[in-house]
Amino acid sequence: MAILAIFNNCSSSRLEKSLKPEEREFLSTVRYTITSEERKIFLKLPPTERKSFMEEFWKRRDPLPETAINEFKEEYFLRIEQANKLFGEGGKQGWLSDRGRIWITLGPPDHRETYPRGQSFYGFPVEIWHYGFYQIYFIDRFWNGNYQLDPASARQIAEITQVQVSWNQPGGRMFQGSRAMDFEVRMDKTGEGKALIVVSLPYNQIWFKAQQDRLETVFEVSLEIEDAEGKKAGGDSRTVEIAVTPQELKDRFDKTYDLEFQVGVSGRGPFTLKVTVENKTENKKSEKKLKFDF
Repeated sequence: MAILAIFNNCSSSRLEKSLKPEEREFLSTVRYTITSEERKIFLKLPPTERKSFMEEFWKRRDPLPETAINEFKEEYFLRIEQANKLFGEGGKQGWLSDRGRIWITLGPPDHRETYPRGQSFYGFPVEIWHYGFYQIYFIDRFWNGNYQLDPASARQIAEITQVQVSWNQPGGRMFQGSRAMDFEVRMDKTGEGKALIVVSLPYNQIWFKAQQDRLETVFEVSLEIEDAEGKKAGGDSRTVEIAVTPQELKDRFDKTYDLEFQVGVSGRGPFTLKVTVENKTENKKSEKKLKFDF
């Protein structure tokens, strides 16, 4: 088995050396998001097909293919740029450091504590990053600016990533959060020209920000109703603050936060209802449209 692993590594290395400079740069740049299977396929492709692969690679990750901008790609390169500016010390490019890797894959932390002289008189320089109720430690053991991920924190990365995958599809908060949050909308007629609209937000898709011993977030939910001629026929909006303890969030993980709206509807149907949900904590919007008639 060890011989096979060494052979595969040597084979992969030979294939990489045969790549053009722009192809090697591509592989290096996408190291935090490319899968091992994608990497194998790319290396084995004929040279004439690699450019097409690179284009399709980003298209497959585009959360909103109907728009002109690939939000995933834009955010990925923005984070690389941010990491280079923030973590350039320590003898390597910021995006290749431990802090840069976590910044790119998990996104900026909810809160970042820095102790350049250590937390105690004899301590090493340390940074503590907060993701929800998780804490990630980076330690500069050689006092050279090269902060390394603490092994104890490294064991939490998989758990954080899994939570983020559950909360914000797909995994990671950029990657996670860039796609639309899935929420439910129910509507019942309560009288002539009146309707009850219920918007249900799944707790397992809400991203909270840690505030001391609580998790908090703010949502803005708006309803717009148009009649058959495209004219405004009704609507409402509400700003909602949600605060829970970590234990309360775990208990409610498979439940929903329900918002009820009593709205008046005027005009001639059929009507179109557009519901917009914006998480102010991470500045992400989701929309749903429904057709209905009385």
